[in-house]
Amino acid sequence: MKPLPSHLTGGHFLLTETDPSLVFTPEDLSTEERQIMDSAEKFMDKEVFTRLEALEHQEPGLAVKLFKQIGELGLHALEVPEEYGGLGLGKIASTGVAQQLSRLGGFGVTCGAHTGIGSMPTTYFGTAAQKQKYLPRLATGELMAAYCLSETGSGSDALGMKTKATLSADGKHYLLNGTKMWITNAGWADVFTVFAKVDGEHVTAFLVERTFPGVSFGKEEHKLGIKTSSTRRVILENAEVPVENVIGGVGKGAYIAFNILNFGRYSLGAGAVGGSADMLRTATKYAMERHQFGRPLASFGLIQQKLGDMAARIFAVDSAAYRTAANIDAVMATGETMDLTNPPFPRGMEEMAVECSIIKVTCSEALYYVTDEALQIHGGYGFTEEFTPARASRDARINRIFEGTNEINRLFITSTLLRRAQKGRFPIPTAPEKFVPAATDAEPLQKVESVLRGAKQLSLLLTGIAVKKFGDKFAEQQEVVAAISDMVMEIYLDESALLRTRKALSKGRSAGTMTDLTLALMNDSVSRLEQRAATVLAACTDGEELQRSLELSRRLLTWTPLNLIEVRRRIAARLCDVGNYPALVGG
Repeated sequence: MKPLPSHLTGGHFLLTETDPSLVFTPEDLSTEERQIMDSAEKFMDKEVFTRLEALEHQEPGLAVKLFKQIGELGLHALEVPEEYGGLGLGKIASTGVAQQLSRLGGFGVTCGAHTGIGSMPTTYFGTAAQKQKYLPRLATGELMAAYCLSETGSGSDALGMKTKATLSADGKHYLLNGTKMWITNAGWADVFTVFAKVDGEHVTAFLVERTFPGVSFGKEEHKLGIKTSSTRRVILENAEVPVENVIGGVGKGAYIAFNILNFGRYSLGAGAVGGSADMLRTATKYAMERHQFGRPLASFGLIQQKLGDMAARIFAVDSAAYRTAANIDAVMATGETMDLTNPPFPRGMEEMAVECSIIKVTCSEALYYVTDEALQIHGGYGFTEEFTPARASRDARINRIFEGTNEINRLFITSTLLRRAQKGRFPIPTAPEKFVPAATDAEPLQKVESVLRGAKQLSLLLTGIAVKKFGDKFAEQQEVVAAISDMVMEIYLDESALLRTRKALSKGRSAGTMTDLTLALMNDSVSRLEQRAATVLAACTDGEELQRSLELSRRLLTWTPLNLIEVRRRIAARLCDVGNYPALVGG
């Protein structure tokens, strides 16, 4: 593969410092991209939320009707190539739309599964004939798409699937037999990307139409949340699939499944940012309107603390999501492909795999945190269906499970970096470099830069120590792997927030709130980094070596605690003045 600039090379944010001017931020959105996002926002407010009760009770035909209306606006076509009726745009444009549609979790899932994991196997792995047949109708919403990977006995262990594909005697069809579980859009979709093992061995992807003989569906699952969406089993009983509907070649299904999941994980996480921002707006409004002891809730310190922390978490994931989106788009724009399938697929799907998992984990956990805090601020009312947080809490929960559980993604982040290291794509240092902490009188953002330099070095050193300790058994030490991944994720989010703030300052913007959000984030992050580092070191060393290592860890994470109470109060006060997250960071 051709070398890429460091900021476009997956995982290399741990190895270098990034120039803020190279990072895309929400403030860089073009007028066209903002108009597309505004179109989605207006549709949600006018057409979707006004029918919320009917959607939640799955009024027949309503969700599909709204899905098709979204298609008429062109919002399903953003990432479909222009030659197949799409707009040929990238992740930056689709991020804003995902954030708006995901304000209602179930509806966001319906649309996201269609445009993401449902349609993208055809977009990126399909033959010209497959693209011509399906993509124009998928782009308009005339057809709805779904993705079928999980089975009863294979969720996280996706390649343990039992569904089989056998070539028919006349060589014209594959006969598929098996059952796919928890399939989003199964009740309504027209086209399914189904994974099965040819002759029980070779994982292969197939385009399966709803009307093919031998295809049937289970009943709707009774789910905890996202009740607006459809989730059913897809049952294949000698389902006849034409041989020309094989995607990417026989035995190439794993490349398709996992690279599509990279993009699926990004889109899921990016969408969750919109749900988080919506919950922060809801919580802020309630905190200002609800009075106790003769004062609005928002005037109390512990409510301000919640609002400040919620805003800081959203700022971090929002910054990281757009940074990742732009980097994916930039790698995709190189046109470089990987010839592991036929036709070859874009390198951009694989290069940012680590960052996509980071976005999935951190954004889904931020949404769950923010939603739970919004419910808490609502007190007893929050536990009733009269107010939004109850429904939003149920909807948020699934995001930590699908597209690979957050536990699987934590294992994936560090293991992917190690695989790249073994291939010479990601150097891991074996000894600490010279490190000088920021001076005590350095300005606050310089201290953030300093501790991030130390944290990067520490995360890489810990990886080397753990690999040396456990050797080829390292992957079995899941708690250690996950602790290192947690550090990697903290660093990516903290740095994304810092770079966004630095970029705003460099352009002469008043970025006082961004600075406060970055400092609040970093202040809490340091303690989590210290705890994760201690977990790894205690598992890998003991005695004097452990003490020396802990001392090195403390030096690399040198940080003087801030008066976080004042920082959070400033953030909360500003939030109560402007009412919502976009305005909070926009002024």
